[in-house]
Amino acid sequence: MRLSAGAQDAAKRLDQVVHEQLPEFTRSRIQQWIKQGRVRVNGAPERASYKVRAGDTFDVEPAEPPPLAAAPEAIPLRILYEDEDLVAIDKPAGMVVHAGAGVHSGTVVNALLHHFHNLSGVGGALRPGIVHRLDRFTSGVLLAAKHDAAHHSLAAQFSSRQIEKIYLALVHGNVKSESGRIERPIARDPVHRHRMTARLKQGRAAWTEYRVLQRFAGFTFLEARIGTGRTHQIRVHLSSIGHPVAGDMLYGAPAKVEGRPALGRYFLHAHRIRFRQPSSGAEVIVESPLPPELRAWMADLPEAAA
Repeated sequence: MRLSAGAQDAAKRLDQVVHEQLPEFTRSRIQQWIKQGRVRVNGAPERASYKVRAGDTFDVEPAEPPPLAAAPEAIPLRILYEDEDLVAIDKPAGMVVHAGAGVHSGTVVNALLHHFHNLSGVGGALRPGIVHRLDRFTSGVLLAAKHDAAHHSLAAQFSSRQIEKIYLALVHGNVKSESGRIERPIARDPVHRHRMTARLKQGRAAWTEYRVLQRFAGFTFLEARIGTGRTHQIRVHLSSIGHPVAGDMLYGAPAKVEGRPALGRYFLHAHRIRFRQPSSGAEVIVESPLPPELRAWMADLPEAAA
């Protein structure tokens, strides 16, 4: 469809003008269309923040609306632990946990719905069973609840910090201390809204503890334990002390390492989780070994000089 801007639209943002002319669509959906190149201004793509001029023409190609509920998909899952209340899976890097930001299929949720008939509904129709998340390019242990009571129990353990989460990470540089604790609040970056930051005084309280497992030339292999679960927490905290996670270009890792193949993911793995079984209260520990591609990438690194 073709729209045009009048004098009253001059200097307004592109997404605002399109939304005003197509009020039946949410502004966030229109922003997605702009990002996908479905809105062209005078025949060319522009950013949502583009300042409209009188006489501009907009060609808009609406996308199909996202599904209202997740659908089962025959995606393989590696089950690490399962009982009547929950399941722990080994999430591969590259798989999104649930639908969002233009991703509506191929998610952990789609796979869970195929493998399990019953999942908790606390998170809504797009997030059945999901109690916590891992970033798309992070791998490892992920819990999913089979019913609402189990979901509430696990969620309470997460919020009260009773659940222990251990990660393995390879970071750039030589981490000087053998162990340490990073306690800095995490907030949305005010300039780059897709990033988080630990460089502001305000934000949500967060702490990450780490200890060195092995040292390499130019890299340090760490075990990290988090007591809070903020967005991108380990990535942000380690970057804030000058040691970004390998492969994490968003937080300062180089795009290429000389003589090394591209990782194509973050060198960050959710290795172990410890929690209380919702029905019995018994302690459960679930572990996921370091994935083969990470072991192989690290195997050829030269040891650090003594």
